[in-house]
Amino acid sequence: MAATAAHVNTGMPTRALVALVFLLGLVSLSCAARLPLSKQKFEVQKHLKRLNKPAVKTIKSSDGDLIDCVHISHQPAFDHPFLKNHTIQMRPNYHPEGLYDESKVSTKPKQRTNPITQLWHVNGKCPEGTIPIRRTKQDDILRASSMKRYGRKKHRTIPLPRSADPDLINESGHQHAIAYVEGDKYYGAKATINVWEPKIQQPNEFSLSQLWILGGSFGEDLNSIEAGWQVSPDLYGDNNTRLFTYWTSDAYQATGCYNLLCSGFIQINSEIAMGASISPVSAFRNSQYDISILVWKDPKEGNWWMQFGNDYVLGYWPAFLFSYLGDSASMIEWGGEVVNSEPDGQHTSTQMGSGHFPEEGFSKSSYFRNIQIVDSSNNLKAPKGIGTFTEQSNCYDVQTGSNGDWGHYFYYGGPGRNANCP
Repeated sequence: MAATAAHVNTGMPTRALVALVFLLGLVSLSCAARLPLSKQKFEVQKHLKRLNKPAVKTIKSSDGDLIDCVHISHQPAFDHPFLKNHTIQMRPNYHPEGLYDESKVSTKPKQRTNPITQLWHVNGKCPEGTIPIRRTKQDDILRASSMKRYGRKKHRTIPLPRSADPDLINESGHQHAIAYVEGDKYYGAKATINVWEPKIQQPNEFSLSQLWILGGSFGEDLNSIEAGWQVSPDLYGDNNTRLFTYWTSDAYQATGCYNLLCSGFIQINSEIAMGASISPVSAFRNSQYDISILVWKDPKEGNWWMQFGNDYVLGYWPAFLFSYLGDSASMIEWGGEVVNSEPDGQHTSTQMGSGHFPEEGFSKSSYFRNIQIVDSSNNLKAPKGIGTFTEQSNCYDVQTGSNGDWGHYFYYGGPGRNANCP
């Protein structure tokens, strides 16, 4: 820059000219930066307006969340062109038969678990005819890799129990410890899931425990419905344990999202907020808390319904969202997943479940109990031929079992990086 300036005949000393050119460059850079920033801010505000529907009432949660009580007919689902004239189904036509009756469980005292709720309930509730929606903030969107990807999973986040391709496993950066069934037609799944608050090493990593309802191949046409709990600093801006759902009909490429962050899931329940914090959570060698999740296909309408606990039917995914799941699921998976971004070239120390290995057992390790599938007659049944899968059992592992109280169950999880998992 100085050499070029020396050849310009301005009558100014070279040093002064260089300084002027440098300052002009700074001004130019500043203006260039300011224009995209203002445009970005405008686009973010537009996106927030699309996501955050007008609220009848707003409840502030002690964790900083704002829960908007939105009229049921104004929820994000109805932004979908196919749902413009949709009549909301206020209840499923059929419930699966053979629901596990928790009141009849004669668990040993040391294995008794406790009731669970959501943190925002302390400060109020939503009126009838509305649904609670966690308000999206500007910072939530700015944390995402792009506005387009906000609220979406990265590609290839499904456990691949049938794949022995190490390149695919390493490329995904995701690790799992799951139990699964395949080889039949499945019309739903249920589980009671132990709730913890695993430690996350990097903000771009997460830890979750969920069930997957899967249809199609593991290629680009994969259909998936997912529900469980997660800790995701990137998505929520904190390390709280939160209830979540997810869906996709094209292997996470262009369709689907977490919770109500896009049009799709139709919520009917006024008491449970997707993405809101679960409270309390389990503590090591102390009180244990778990949640029950049931997802099933309504035999009459074909919609996929979700129930939380014994009392809350949350809503449904309309059948038209899916191709393969329009008929049935071909695989069910239950278990944990973490992102391993390999910070500093080492395995992440992000915990799965409680952060302890399965062999440590109750009150130390995390579990799924009373896992069931829904068959073609809309009956809940014990799954047959349960398989297990984990990419690196020295980092995260899984062990299955069965007994009279817990039916089919498994312990799973681990600490991530340790002496045997470098």
